[in-house]
Amino acid sequence: MVQQLFTQGFLFDFQTILDYGQSILSVAQELLKPLLENRPLNTKTVQAQMNRHFHGTAAEGTWQWKDAYEAVEVAQMLYLRQKGYKLLLESPLTVLLELEKLTALCPTHTRRSEESVQLQQFSTPLSLAYLVAKSGFIQATDLVLEPSAGTGLLAQMAKLHSASLMLNELAPDRSKILRRLFPGTPLFSVNAEQINDYLVGKTQPSVVLMNPPFCASPKINSRNPDATKSHINSALQRLADGGRLVTITANWFSPANPSWRETFLKWQDFARVLMSVGVNGKVYSKHGTQIDTRITVIDKVPADNPGEIPCISETLDLPEILALIEQLPQRSSWERSDIKAAAAIAKVVQLPKRSVVVQAETLSSIPDVVILEYEVVEWSATEGLKDTLYETYRPQRIRIKDALPHPSLLCESAALALVSPPPPTYKPHLPRNIVSQGLLSEAQLESVIYAGQAHGEFLSGSYIVDDLWDNVTVAATGKENAVKFRRGWFLGDGTGAGKGRQCAGIILDNWCQERRKAIWVSKSSALIEDARRDWCALGGTERDIIDLSNIKLGDPIPFTQGILFCTYSTLRSQKNGKSRLKQIVEWAGKYFEGAIAYDECHAMGNAMAQEGKLGMVAASQQGIVGLRLQNALPSARVIYVSATGATKVSNLSYANRLGLWQTGDFPFTSREDFVESIEGGGIAAMEIVARDLKALLCYVFITN
Repeated sequence: MVQQLFTQGFLFDFQTILDYGQSILSVAQELLKPLLENRPLNTKTVQAQMNRHFHGTAAEGTWQWKDAYEAVEVAQMLYLRQKGYKLLLESPLTVLLELEKLTALCPTHTRRSEESVQLQQFSTPLSLAYLVAKSGFIQATDLVLEPSAGTGLLAQMAKLHSASLMLNELAPDRSKILRRLFPGTPLFSVNAEQINDYLVGKTQPSVVLMNPPFCASPKINSRNPDATKSHINSALQRLADGGRLVTITANWFSPANPSWRETFLKWQDFARVLMSVGVNGKVYSKHGTQIDTRITVIDKVPADNPGEIPCISETLDLPEILALIEQLPQRSSWERSDIKAAAAIAKVVQLPKRSVVVQAETLSSIPDVVILEYEVVEWSATEGLKDTLYETYRPQRIRIKDALPHPSLLCESAALALVSPPPPTYKPHLPRNIVSQGLLSEAQLESVIYAGQAHGEFLSGSYIVDDLWDNVTVAATGKENAVKFRRGWFLGDGTGAGKGRQCAGIILDNWCQERRKAIWVSKSSALIEDARRDWCALGGTERDIIDLSNIKLGDPIPFTQGILFCTYSTLRSQKNGKSRLKQIVEWAGKYFEGAIAYDECHAMGNAMAQEGKLGMVAASQQGIVGLRLQNALPSARVIYVSATGATKVSNLSYANRLGLWQTGDFPFTSREDFVESIEGGGIAAMEIVARDLKALLCYVFITN
């Protein structure tokens, strides 16, 4: 029984206080440490971490062993996120053996919950998940649906191939885990036996990876042997023409079984079975069972001879199945279906084909670029402030036909919700499938539009920048060497809104308009994997992201295009008269007009000297260098990204592209004047600044 807390006469469910998904993720992050060191993960360690992060013991009812096993599986996925990309460069047999070694380090599942038994929640073993994903021949351009996602093991395998995801999971606890593991990914919670009916619109996955319940259905207490058929049939209906479905089923669900042969024959009319092979049950031994299963691979292409269905009745070991998978044919083209789906998007204009000079290190060529059209709607604050501090959010001034809503609930402060941004006119250039496959939600697409709108303008006035890129002074119009600064944009969304994906979308918009250089500055070197994930999710490739730390200080950057990634600490580094800042500016070029994304931009706080309790406090080096980069590249499209952009007004001193001072947009002659005036007004003055920036299309802040 769940632990109960009695506080001030009220009864609370302890689980409602905890963020279940975050607690599981926190446990998994601790369990990851011994796995990375190739040390066995014993039950004592698992139990200790569960007690710590769930604030109680299993005996007290604060968690169950099912939860602990979920945390172990999440730890395996975190391992793949650190080691998986490099591991996939090895031979397939080596990958298989390494995954089996990783599984062997983890404890055996010995206890089950009532829910796991009722819903037949048997997660896919790592090695089997690898074979399923390999059977799908997944590419970075794919949209992969996992209808019964569980904890996301199959989805993680697809992500290693840089595919985009669409997930469904009926169990509430597992859905909470998925939201934490795959933020920004469309996630549904419906009965997957009717997945085709629930997924409205024209969005169709090109690959389906699935491990459905074998004979269990929601709200049906008795055994339902038709469950597997229903799951597969609905997923096949949703699959794009020419797409591929790979499923794990019970071994008895076989074309060779007379009870199910008619089902397979009906599918052959529109989807041909390429392979059906039994899997030796020992692969599930770490999951506390030895049940034989079956892998079936189906392409959504009519069979040449419907009566012939390839099937191996006996069960094989995984290396034998790997050999069969390597003999599978390549997937058929699914462009025909994709074009049909995309044609339904209203007011999408096809761009003319343009010839591009191909460099020696050619990067992503984004296909099928279109101009995104949208409807501008009227808006007025008619209801006034409600009784809540936050209002449910959706774009106020635009409607994008067929754009999917954000997968999680978004909200905005009540004060900001009463401010309407002006109607935008900017129209992004994006691949057609960004909308047709739901790769960016409606709210995320709004960010791309508003950023483009802000970047299309320049701040008032002309300025002179000194040779050190430190001092900016107002200059007369037309004065020699005077520059104009392009307006920047502030993305202040909270956790869960998908800020990384929004940054990637803004960079992609520029990329599709031939601005093939961008700079992505972040707080930690480990976040390059997040940048790669978000960029690849939109159709780019990993090689587009250039890690500046791999290039020697002082050497020219040997790429004529790409997204240069560096940390704030790298940006400020210098030695023997050589600096990273100069290296970046020389690579970008004097007339650089690409995007500069300052992720976690609050790391540049205190970019100006200020009075402290013990005297003057020097400006931070990170803030100074961040400002220098903006001053050196006046035409750059600057994006400030942070959910905590400024805890005090002086921390905003890095944001010189918002026009808060020295431009005439606001009545402050200098940065110091702005800081002094707003500090005097306190929090209320800061809120007014935020509202004014939103009204100027320079700022957005939503959270979930």
